[in-house]
Amino acid sequence: MTNHVFRFSLAILAMGLTASGTAFADEATSRETRLAKYLSGTQFIGKFTVDGKDGAPKTEAYTIKSCEKLPAADLYRFTARIKYGNVDQELPMDLKIVWAGNTPVITLDSLWIPGMGTFDARVLIQPGPQAGRYAGTWQHGDHGGHLFGKIVPLSEDSAENAAENAAENSPEPASENGGRAN
Repeated sequence: MTNHVFRFSLAILAMGLTASGTAFADEATSRETRLAKYLSGTQFIGKFTVDGKDGAPKTEAYTIKSCEKLPAADLYRFTARIKYGNVDQELPMDLKIVWAGNTPVITLDSLWIPGMGTFDARVLIQPGPQAGRYAGTWQHGDHGGHLFGKIVPLSEDSAENAAENAAENSPEPASENGGRAN
């Protein structure tokens, strides 16, 4: 009898572990889907600094047309518009997003962006109901700094205006201004 009770207990424990593993996988998939949905149709509007340069932070705007979770672990496809200096392009970028607890972190490791160069970055995302926030660090060759701002829902007017303002507030093209992408 004791042997049967032991086997029955093991079977229930195994089913519980399997169910919790499935629940964990479903939860991860759910948060990945929610994150991709949240980031689609948004704009990151904020400032960036360049290490070693005095003065006020410069304006930046990232327009995220869409974001989708790819089958590979931690990989998302962003379709983003980059307008900075003499660069104005929309391109897909497959970016890694890792999780620090419940905080998503966009992670660039030697990512080459056409017309701009190679970048490394870590950008934390804090979703919010009206406007979320982002903050992080960036590196481009010998230049690097910090970036921070708000994540707002995209509207056609705001996308054009923010991208134009970011380009107008940048005194030099990306290649001459520390290579900062937005």
